[in-house]
Amino acid sequence: MTLWTAVLLASVICLALKAIGYLVPARWVQAPRPARIADLLTVALLAALVAVQTLAQGQALAVDARVPALLVAAGLLLVRAPFLVVVTGAAVVAALLRLWGLAE
Repeated sequence: MTLWTAVLLASVICLALKAIGYLVPARWVQAPRPARIADLLTVALLAALVAVQTLAQGQALAVDARVPALLVAAGLLLVRAPFLVVVTGAAVVAALLRLWGLAE
């Protein structure tokens, strides 16, 4: 199977899933349990993406300046710092660790 065949097949499957979504009755989606599951699933997928992007380097596990930067960002989010402060704080921590040679 060529790459373009896989891309087209995945596109057709995504379109079919979206079309099937319109056939689901609104009362099923608006019920409390499915709404709560959808909310939690979104957060879980985002957390998984952050973890993979922070800890993975190819097929290997990488612990470098990104891990302390992520911890600083989480701490700043806990104290409800503005998003720009969170991003800047994490970037400064990672840059300083790399500058001082404490992390790659």
